[in-house]
Amino acid sequence: MAALPKAKEIVSINPVVIYSKTHCPFCVDVKQLLTKLGATYKAIELDTEADGSDIQSALAEWTGQRTVPNVFIGGKHIGGCDSTTALHNEGKLEPLLVEAGAVAKKAA
Repeated sequence: MAALPKAKEIVSINPVVIYSKTHCPFCVDVKQLLTKLGATYKAIELDTEADGSDIQSALAEWTGQRTVPNVFIGGKHIGGCDSTTALHNEGKLEPLLVEAGAVAKKAA
């Protein structure tokens, strides 16, 4: 499958997708944050995928962002570590995760 349709399909069938690299500290930070929030997510480690560099190029074409982590929540492109962390600090990340079905809504 061509890289761009593959990347779009993965995003469309998973509530949260992180295109990541195993050695990237920013990727680790985002994955730790999502884990701490109790979110389920799919991490695609581009440095261990056979077509990882093709997918990374396709993501750059699709989102305008070549760097990792490249985060999608509910099919929407969120951005990288800074954007994800900023959303969290503004109290906007958890509602997005709940809306996407990646986190169970907390009891009031």
